[in-house]
Amino acid sequence: MVLNGRTALVTGSAKGLGKRTALQLAELGCHIVLNYVDSEDEALQTKKEIEELKVRATIIQADIATAEGAEKLAVEAEAWNGGIDILVNNAGPFIRERILFADYDQQTIIRLMNGNLLGTMLLDHHLLPGMRQKGWGRVIHLGFGHAGEARAWPHRAVYAAAKTGLVSFTKTLAVEEAPYGITVNMVGPGDIKGANKERSIWEVAGERDCESPVGRPGTGEDVARVISFLCHPQSDFLTGNIMNVTGGFDPIRNNILS
Repeated sequence: MVLNGRTALVTGSAKGLGKRTALQLAELGCHIVLNYVDSEDEALQTKKEIEELKVRATIIQADIATAEGAEKLAVEAEAWNGGIDILVNNAGPFIRERILFADYDQQTIIRLMNGNLLGTMLLDHHLLPGMRQKGWGRVIHLGFGHAGEARAWPHRAVYAAAKTGLVSFTKTLAVEEAPYGITVNMVGPGDIKGANKERSIWEVAGERDCESPVGRPGTGEDVARVISFLCHPQSDFLTGNIMNVTGGFDPIRNNILS
């Protein structure tokens, strides 16, 4: 197991893409810090599944959309197993309802920006010193497919602004932290919906998705495999990258044309 003994914190990992990523890292030997806001029952179930893989796991309730939540999560995570080696910033609020920017309320704008950009930056800020001290670290930010192009995305103005801001931050942080043995990358999932976020590639074999250029639905495993690869000790030459995991699907163009 290539990551045997490492400790990974995956935000928003009680279910969905975060859960699938946590399980994938656990299979590679990582001890896992799970994080949730409201989904305690799901977090406990995920913890049980991870422990069945013969690694340790713990759960921490914290909302990274607040400065207090980001600090609480960082402090408790670092205290649990001797520090964090891998940070996967998966958590981030998203609104599926299509809303013009002028129709957003102020509270929603602030929460989307804090949850998708500022909270991630603050969590990185808390945990980077520990990684520097070890001389090794992996930071993964979650974006969306084609975030690196910073194109117009009608009805998703705030979310898109936060994630495209995170693109620049990812690239800058990668350059700054490279001398300390820390890599920083972004993974941009495609339009992976519902139960597919936790499914394996094998489970969707034979299923058809007419919107997907590759012909099948995307899964959580598609995303988690890329994250796991970036966390590999020998992936140290890969940093500052924005890696789309979309099956060729363009969520922005499809949103504009529909």
